[in-house]
Order: sequence, then C-alpha cells, then structure tokens
Amino acid sequence: MKKEYLGEFEELVLTMVALLGENAYGNAIVDEIRDKIGREVNLSAVHVTLYRMEDKGYVSSEMGGASNMRGGRRKRIFTASNAGLQMLQSLKAQRQELWALIPDLKFSIA
Repeated sequence: MKKEYLGEFEELVLTMVALLGENAYGNAIVDEIRDKIGREVNLSAVHVTLYRMEDKGYVSSEMGGASNMRGGRRKRIFTASNAGLQMLQSLKAQRQELWALIPDLKFSIA
C-alpha cells in the first residue's frame, strides 16, 4: 500500500473540516480560513479539494437540510473520517519532530 500525502492546501481544508465539526461546508470553510489565518481562498478550490479528499477517504459528506435562506437549496456537510483525523495527527507529529531539531531561534527586531 502506498503512502498518501497531503498538500498544504489539503491539510488546511482538512484541519478546518475537523475544526468546524457539523458546520463544515464550503462557505463556512472559506470563512474560517479567512477569519483564523487571514488567507483568502476560492470556494471552488475548497470544493475541489474536499471532493479529492473524499475520494482519498479523509472526509465523508452528506446533504444537510434545505433552508429558506439558501432558496430551498441544501448544503453538503463534510466530516473528517478516522483516516483524516489520523492523517492530521501524523502531520502534527512530523512537524513537531522537525521543529524540535531546529535550534532555538532568536529574532531581533530591526
């Protein structure tokens, strides 16, 4: 079995899905990325990434209820799978190991 890797944007989107829980849908993910890290992202890019991660088994989705606010349309709600949560844990552990190898950084204000 080959090892799967996540790109930076995939990791960011998967992190937001885990963070948002039952409120993880396209626009909410875009808003959360903007609010939490100040990065503007395209809704279409988020959707493509979510579907790609669904194919990889890192997220699952289901249709939520329709609302008048959305003109009767339903939202697709995404949930991080166990494999997705394990991938996030693995990425976190890898980064912590790498950061531990870097000598204490001392920053000077110029």
